[in-house]
Amino acid sequence: MTSGGALGKGGALGLALLAAGLAAGCGHAGARGDATGPRARAESPSPAPSPSPSPEATAPARLCTRIIGYWSRRTLTEDTYGDYQSMGLSDGQYEILREVVDAARAERERSDARAADRLIDRRARELCEERYRNGEPTGGPWG
Repeated sequence: MTSGGALGKGGALGLALLAAGLAAGCGHAGARGDATGPRARAESPSPAPSPSPSPEATAPARLCTRIIGYWSRRTLTEDTYGDYQSMGLSDGQYEILREVVDAARAERERSDARAADRLIDRRARELCEERYRNGEPTGGPWG
């Protein structure tokens, strides 16, 4: 790995999220998935609070909520989508991201950026909890 100067905060965070996403996709959820949360929130370029999944949400749902919240804000700010694999997302998580960002863009147009941030928190939590309601989605790690 290179020193922090070559990657920068965004690149380092992206790599951390990628590693966490891969671990969750391979069935290694739990404490390891939660370990990236505080650091990811601390390095997040957005001033908005991290989404708070419900206490009964599974570890994969909590990780999904954090990752989708982060990438939704970044996508909305940069007005472009990246490659889902470089984001550390599964195909199914990428579908959630696109749905959340589309809704947030519409909300930002109707209201303002703060309303869009609140919508991102709410929709990321709802969609991730639905996707992981039984622990892992069906269709394998890429689903």
